[in-house]
Amino acid sequence: MEKTAVVTYYYHSGFTVEVMDTLLVFDYWRGENGELPEKDQLREQDLANHKRVLVFVSHDHEDHFDEVIYSWNYQKLPITYIVSDDLPIGKRGKRMKPGDTLEVGDVKIRAFDSTDKGVSFYVSVYGLNIFHAGDLNLWHWREESTLREIAQAEKDFYAAMTPIEHLPMDIAMFPVDPRMGGLYEAGANYFVMSVKPRVFLPMHWQGRAEVAQSYARKNKTRYTEVLALTRPREQAELTFLDDHDLHIRISVPMPETGLADDREADLDALAGDDPFADSDLPVQL
Repeated sequence: MEKTAVVTYYYHSGFTVEVMDTLLVFDYWRGENGELPEKDQLREQDLANHKRVLVFVSHDHEDHFDEVIYSWNYQKLPITYIVSDDLPIGKRGKRMKPGDTLEVGDVKIRAFDSTDKGVSFYVSVYGLNIFHAGDLNLWHWREESTLREIAQAEKDFYAAMTPIEHLPMDIAMFPVDPRMGGLYEAGANYFVMSVKPRVFLPMHWQGRAEVAQSYARKNKTRYTEVLALTRPREQAELTFLDDHDLHIRISVPMPETGLADDREADLDALAGDDPFADSDLPVQL
């Protein structure tokens, strides 16, 4: 059965995912100094015309939580806030901690652990499974940390990943943070190899678009398409045709005209001559 989702990138780890009449908003943030231009910011008209709008906050770090989300007219718009339980008491929303489950209409939500603060979110909506990692990552800092600290970071990461690894996943958003220096992509690589999401979107790349673009070029596998959305309001319309086939249409608003620069591709994640097709080895450690 054909299923379609429209993923829109805003800034840092902020995305929306539109599936039929439901809009999911993940970790929206305009930047420490308003780096997200006003014309590209998420507006109330973007939330209108949806039966349901779910606004997720994975944790209370300022780069994942923007108070502006509470300025939206939630009394007139069908907004439900879903927040991690580390947010200060008094912040509006249904609170979730790792292991919690929640249903909002037809949407099923599971909260998983993080290796920093808060939670990661796994959302099932109209047959699509969507994951936003928040700050779940292998935060190893290999050029600064001791061997013991690195070993502990790896232990914590693999423990957090264990309940996630066998979940069916169509779309995943996950950190690729160059501040860690060497092997900065280790967590993302493990995630792609173990979970095998159909579409993987790097995030949290600290304003360095070339990091996301390089990762996308190098890390596509026979199971996973990697897309780098790096400009505010850049969109990927993803049409899942069956268990293998995927059609992608990329749209980027052009600043001069407001029109979109479109690119389209038909992809079969299991097709083609891939000399490394048998190299996705088990990663049980």
